[in-house]
Amino acid sequence: MGRRWAPGICAVALIWLAAAAAGDSDPDELERAYPIVEPDYGHTKLRLSQQGLEAIRRIENPIAVVGVIGPYRSGKSFLLNQLLSLSCDKGFGVGHMRDTKTKGIWIWGTPIEMDVDGTKVSVLYLDTEGFESVGKSNVYDDRIFALATVLSSVLIYNLPETVREADISRLSFAVDIAEEFYGRVKGGDIAFEPAKLLWLIQRDFLQGKSVQQMVNEALQRVPNDSGDKYIDEVNQIRDSLAVMGNNSTAFSLPQPHLQRTKLCEMDDKELDPLYVKRRDELKQVVGSIIKPKFVQGKTLNGKEFVSFLEQILEALNKGEIPSTGSLVEIFNKAILERCLNVYKEKMDGLGLPVPVDKMQKIHEVANDQARMLFNKQHFGKHHAGQSFLKLDEEITKKLPSSQ
Repeated sequence: MGRRWAPGICAVALIWLAAAAAGDSDPDELERAYPIVEPDYGHTKLRLSQQGLEAIRRIENPIAVVGVIGPYRSGKSFLLNQLLSLSCDKGFGVGHMRDTKTKGIWIWGTPIEMDVDGTKVSVLYLDTEGFESVGKSNVYDDRIFALATVLSSVLIYNLPETVREADISRLSFAVDIAEEFYGRVKGGDIAFEPAKLLWLIQRDFLQGKSVQQMVNEALQRVPNDSGDKYIDEVNQIRDSLAVMGNNSTAFSLPQPHLQRTKLCEMDDKELDPLYVKRRDELKQVVGSIIKPKFVQGKTLNGKEFVSFLEQILEALNKGEIPSTGSLVEIFNKAILERCLNVYKEKMDGLGLPVPVDKMQKIHEVANDQARMLFNKQHFGKHHAGQSFLKLDEEITKKLPSSQ
């Protein structure tokens, strides 16, 4: 006769199963890569993956993110495994001689704990789908690039051999972000810091140049006597990147071995000794520039980081192409609410009915206070106009009648 469980035991079992489903499972299960963002059916926009988000929500410490971007089949996943000291069969999936392995954006489920200026920080490592692969639109690549730019504390731009003009062009969104958010007055409780950019050039020989010299030369203006619009746009990006020089660094990494398709089968003893030495130095460089992610003046724990990710993804999916203006609107949303509350509190002090001239004076004072707060705290150097118009529109709606 089959064994029957008592009702109480059944209830306990059901509670245990529910808890496991809710995410209270063995922490060892997090020792793997999880998707946090996946492509939609048309491979043009992005959607959230709850698997990875649950892994992030568990984190209670301030979060920092090390993201790796670059062309497909350029060794990003292998690089991340090397930074995390993980084998290919345990770490991020590595693809050889086939379609790009990583789809969307993935994280390593177990963060690395670090002490940063006396604060315990949980560092997430983020792998991105390589750009320039077949079957995808350029705008999809732009969304991946933009999201990695915004989420990361350190953004590693993994490039084989050299810095091409197309590689610089892809940084247009990162430049827009920097100009919008670095340029604002650091005051009040608002701050947003775009990623520290690390140019990682995988190259065996630099022909007497340092990798920093190579990057600096790539960022020098190109003559444009013909007035070519594309060259002019890339030159503007070059100018901005040169100004941002103190927020970027360059590093060279030789090839680990000539037989790249067999790298996952090799241990350190079989890899090029110079590569192993430089890889370990790269780990130290990355560790030295990691900072927790700051948004609106504060660090983010797991739940707050997921909320931040949801907002950014909504903005980047908006419209046909991802835009800096959409991001600015998202960040200014909470500030608009604060400004409207300032206006409302001032106007609520009026006892209606009230003479029109008195109401007009109080309205002007309240309006000025709301505008001053917005000017002090708003995001966006060039794209804040839409948010400012929204403030005027909402204040007009809240203007009471004198009757």
